[in-house]
Amino acid sequence: MGLLEETLKAINPSNKEAMKSAWDRLDNLTKPIGSLGELEEIAAKMSGITGKVYNKINKKNIVIMCADNGVCEEGVSCCDQSATATVTNNFTRGITGVCVLAKYAKSDITVVDVGVKEDFNNPKIVNKKVVYGTKNMAKEPAMTREEAVKAIEAGIEVVDKLVKEGYDLFGTGEMGIGNTSTSAAVLSVLTDLSVDVVAGKGSGLTEEQFENKKRVIQKAIEVNKPDKSDIIDVISKIGGLDIAGICGCFLGAAKNRVPIVIDGLISSAAALCAYRLNNSVIDFIFPSHLSAEPGAVYMMKELNLKPMLNLGMRLGEGSGCPLAFNVIEAALEAMNNMATFQEAALNSECYVDIREK
Repeated sequence: MGLLEETLKAINPSNKEAMKSAWDRLDNLTKPIGSLGELEEIAAKMSGITGKVYNKINKKNIVIMCADNGVCEEGVSCCDQSATATVTNNFTRGITGVCVLAKYAKSDITVVDVGVKEDFNNPKIVNKKVVYGTKNMAKEPAMTREEAVKAIEAGIEVVDKLVKEGYDLFGTGEMGIGNTSTSAAVLSVLTDLSVDVVAGKGSGLTEEQFENKKRVIQKAIEVNKPDKSDIIDVISKIGGLDIAGICGCFLGAAKNRVPIVIDGLISSAAALCAYRLNNSVIDFIFPSHLSAEPGAVYMMKELNLKPMLNLGMRLGEGSGCPLAFNVIEAALEAMNNMATFQEAALNSECYVDIREK
């Protein structure tokens, strides 16, 4: 049995008894019931993940999957493809958006080469290279089925190792020029939404370039005819190695029963793939922000998740994750340290349940 199959079989749903106990405590804290809104939902969900009412994050890590996409040959991005390798190196210099925000949130990052076209002589980059970039999905499948599975398993392996090192809260990031095209293609196929609805301008395109991008995505779907009931088929034909690697991160986190955060469009596509492979994965996923990419809102609807923040961000890299880490830890602080009505000598009958019925 391969690692992917073993992982899928090892994933179990959240602990409903622990969640009930968490809600009992939340509803007895000194506040109108439900008045902390989503913070209460986060704290209760965390209890379902760990099986404990009281939780504390010890070590945080944002895993950044880096890979090139052959579809760049079609002019779907305004950036030169060499930027993938350059920015991958820059992650290790601590100078990118996600690096700065991660440092602020006291989070580590793990940079993974799962399919960049160049080789790196950099000990700070984890080498999980499956292949030197995907093929052009507008002409042929982006990768083989075996390559897709290998990339997913790379993500599982990275999370397995980090969990053993004591990390207990994860974020998901990526770097790969052209990956808003692959993400839009995956979303279109898995939701039956048109490319016109889910595709966006990515890192910035002219109207003419944008129209070309949509044509290319549609052509890739028509050429490859991915089977939406077979997630590996979808990833291998119109996805990316970064999407596959992040999908593995979500699966690995669920297997190890640790929380993991979605960043934006690309990691949302990976989360959707992981969810379709095993529905219980959703119990371990927290969304960070609503990306400004058009497809992001449809990703959230498909996953039935509500983003914590809406800041008009569309950087990628995992940049939304450290912001979500702060919100998650704030929720746990409230759960752990607020007094109950009894402890505060307050009459709970004076407080009402303000949750929407």
